[in-house]
Amino acid sequence: MSVAFTREEDAEAVAANLPDRPLSVHPNLVTPSGLAHLDAERAAAQAAYDAAQAGGGIAADRTAMARATRDLRYWSARRASAQLVAPGDCAVVRFGCTVTFERSDGTAATYRITGEDEADPAAGRIAYVAPAARALLGKAVGDVAVIAGGEVEIVAIG
Repeated sequence: MSVAFTREEDAEAVAANLPDRPLSVHPNLVTPSGLAHLDAERAAAQAAYDAAQAGGGIAADRTAMARATRDLRYWSARRASAQLVAPGDCAVVRFGCTVTFERSDGTAATYRITGEDEADPAAGRIAYVAPAARALLGKAVGDVAVIAGGEVEIVAIG
């Protein structure tokens, strides 16, 4: 067949074939605020999907529809697999607890151990599967953990 009779995909059609967002292999543990976050993200994805469908221009804006569909699938799957972990005693560092530790140079850092979807280190939340969180889990005040090759001492858990 001659090249003149083949149709190459345009840039929008290629963009519309978005791959699915990867799902974690770890259990989807969530705090109560993490569950609310999943609900809000799923609602936003549903609204984007509805808007893309209602626009009537699905063929004209296939990228928006593909993005909305992909996000709706992701947040629906994350919500369906969510395992709520109720707040509990923080005598030791566990999921949902906030831990403050001090480095050998005297600087301190405080993080809450959360689920993957609500983690935001800049906001003081790290996922329970993060290396730093794994090093801290099960430790009590006064215990030492190794984070990023350096020792830290746990000074508070709440």
